[in-house]
Amino acid sequence: MSDLRLVLFDVDGTLVDSQGAIVGAMTAAFGGLDLPVPPRNQILSIVGLSLPQAVAQLVPDLPGDLQAGVVEGYKRAYKAARLAGGAAHSPLYSGAAEALAELHAVPEYLLGVATGKSQRGLDGLLEAHDLTCFVTRQVADHHPSKPNPSMVMAAMAETGVAPEHTVMIGDTSYDMDMGRAAGVTTIAVPWGFHPVEQLRADHVIRDFAALKPLLNEIWKG
Repeated sequence: MSDLRLVLFDVDGTLVDSQGAIVGAMTAAFGGLDLPVPPRNQILSIVGLSLPQAVAQLVPDLPGDLQAGVVEGYKRAYKAARLAGGAAHSPLYSGAAEALAELHAVPEYLLGVATGKSQRGLDGLLEAHDLTCFVTRQVADHHPSKPNPSMVMAAMAETGVAPEHTVMIGDTSYDMDMGRAAGVTTIAVPWGFHPVEQLRADHVIRDFAALKPLLNEIWKG
């Protein structure tokens, strides 16, 4: 039996604080089409979904062609801001880099991401922060939107790790629902986009320093 363990992370709201970047890009996308900009709290509530699904949930009454226009406008604005801002565009949360390095140093642990970002967006972010520790990278381009479990299932298939040896770490109900649907242990963080008490996670960590001890407890023996 394999000793490998798979630790999957959501990105926005879990590893990086992208609130300003997301709200800014969405504001530019709606403004570029002379459409009223949704309130900040509504924009943040759909973070985690793949972009077309996020826009459709954000403005369900908007005609499809205008929804598509918002999606394209968002992509343009987000990319331009990311290229201009570098790592500061979506800074890592406190303790994230240290936690990733600590987990990466454990031979049995494989790290991965399951994100609503595009491949291009994720690659740009990881390059900006010089993060090379992820052996599996599941993105919106290749999967149905969260909470469909496709990303987690693909990550487990790619690494050969069973559900009972896999955890999904995230900040939204989409992450937790995805993890549950895939049959893996769910771990919520409270600093992201959804109230943590609504997530129904198996475990909650209050800071990144608590993650490795929790994993040791989950997989003890």
